[in-house]
Amino acid sequence: MDDNLLKFFIAATAFAVVLQVLILAGLYLAVRKTTQKLEALATEVHSKALPTMDTVQNFLTDVRPKLDTLTTNLSESSTLVKHQLGRIDATLTDAMDRTRLQVIRADELLSRTMNRVEETSDVVHKTVMSPLRQVNGLMAALSTGVDVFLGQKRRHPKNGAGVPQDEMFI
Repeated sequence: MDDNLLKFFIAATAFAVVLQVLILAGLYLAVRKTTQKLEALATEVHSKALPTMDTVQNFLTDVRPKLDTLTTNLSESSTLVKHQLGRIDATLTDAMDRTRLQVIRADELLSRTMNRVEETSDVVHKTVMSPLRQVNGLMAALSTGVDVFLGQKRRHPKNGAGVPQDEMFI
């Protein structure tokens, strides 16, 4: 029995080894097919993607200095515009302050002028008109006195209201 058992184990081991060889051969063939497919895919990617990558890399290499220049110019322009706006603001503020001051001065000048015109009008009225009225009244009184003294009192024709015409004049 030992001999039969030994033959059985040898046959089982041989069968297991053959089975392993077949499995390994199947794995080898599957890996080989997959490798061929991957190599074909890698070749296709290499032939299509790498020229595109080179083109993109060349484009980025060409564009990068221009983008750097553009960024620098934009930064400088922004700083310059900010500075100029500050100057414009200062200038406009100064102009507004000066304009406000000139308007105040013009208002004061106009007010003083109007006050002086009123004062001058009052002075002219007091110094010219009042004495003129007094002189006019005095002349009328003297004229009436001379007429009465000389006896030549004139009768004044009356207008429709019964008031002598000379008395209506003020």
